[in-house]
Amino acid sequence: MVSEGTVQKAMQIILFSGDARKNCMEALKAIEVSDFVLAKAKMQAANEQIVQAHRVQTDAISAETSGEAGEYSVLFAHAQDTLMTIYSEINIAKRMIQIFETYEERIQRLEKKMEGRENNE
Repeated sequence: MVSEGTVQKAMQIILFSGDARKNCMEALKAIEVSDFVLAKAKMQAANEQIVQAHRVQTDAISAETSGEAGEYSVLFAHAQDTLMTIYSEINIAKRMIQIFETYEERIQRLEKKMEGRENNE
């Protein structure tokens, strides 16, 4: 039987990670409408939440390496998998913000250039 402490740690990781995923998905929706300010704010929230999840994991691993009895738990393994999956999603979303901001800037420059040409005709 898995200890209550391990279950609580696993659930904390899953909850923090889930909240991070929610904010990450909201950031991606903001990118769809070119709202990069909102996207960055959502990513900041996602990052704060994933850091909290990572701290819980790190504390559990540190305790075990310091001599506390460790135990295998499918739930804790699932929590770690969830954490790492969402961490990867966050990294990709951060990069997507950069990519789409760059495209948005290029499009705006092209539109200004085209407006200048239309006005000269």
